[in-house]
Amino acid sequence: MAKDLQQFFHLHLVSDATGETLTAVAQAVTVQYSQVNAVRHTHPLIRTKRQLDRVVREIEETPGIVLYTLVNKELAEDLEARCQRMNVPCIAPLHAIMQAFEAYLGSPSTPTVGGQHVLDLDYFRRIDALNFTMAHDDGQLPDEIDTADIVLIGISRTSKTPTSIYLANRGYKTTNIPLVPDLPLPERLEDVKKALVVGLIATSEHIEQVRRSRVLTLADRELKDYVDRDTITAEIAFTRRLCAKHRWPVIDVTRRSIEETAASILKLYQDRQSADLV
Repeated sequence: MAKDLQQFFHLHLVSDATGETLTAVAQAVTVQYSQVNAVRHTHPLIRTKRQLDRVVREIEETPGIVLYTLVNKELAEDLEARCQRMNVPCIAPLHAIMQAFEAYLGSPSTPTVGGQHVLDLDYFRRIDALNFTMAHDDGQLPDEIDTADIVLIGISRTSKTPTSIYLANRGYKTTNIPLVPDLPLPERLEDVKKALVVGLIATSEHIEQVRRSRVLTLADRELKDYVDRDTITAEIAFTRRLCAKHRWPVIDVTRRSIEETAASILKLYQDRQSADLV
């Protein structure tokens, strides 16, 4: 393959479950190769020889890298053998990890198709967290603030809601409180003891840009204070003072993805949990 001329390649993700694990692995790798585009072919719920035959026919039509997670050993070996005959890479990303676990723990795994999606207590904990977070979005039910695991505060356009939903999907009950100029804070906020409170901020330039885009979609486009740089700067300063007063951590989300922001918040949460155990 002439890499200097090839602008794309085919990437086949073959899974006996939903394929979410492979999608995450593929995303982590392909992002490192910005000069070429991956044309993804996702093949979920492949559990029979007939289903695998269909996948192989598509691989033959659009050959490329194959990543797979198949618990059925016969299907896995069949896929590898047929890919070898086609001279295309066929990789099981979790294989080396499973081998390391088996060697360290001294016992073999008990393969379960879609095991990460089992309807267990953890699954229902995540559903409960999501329901809680949706009910407590944007300052709703302020009297229940301290029943949350995490409380996010910040001015408009600091990604409070999407970050809250991401955390909820990880199983953490999250509420978010908007800081609005001239409006009093919820009484319970400054007395929070159980929940971790985190302030979210961004640069005034970033917030102004996002707010201007937002204003274009609103019926009332005369929100001058909303997009005024000096006003935004004052709002950010208020957030910092409030958090400093209560020793709440602050995270600048300007150049962070939702995932990165959430990872930082969870690190703070876990550190706090560990400190409470000491």
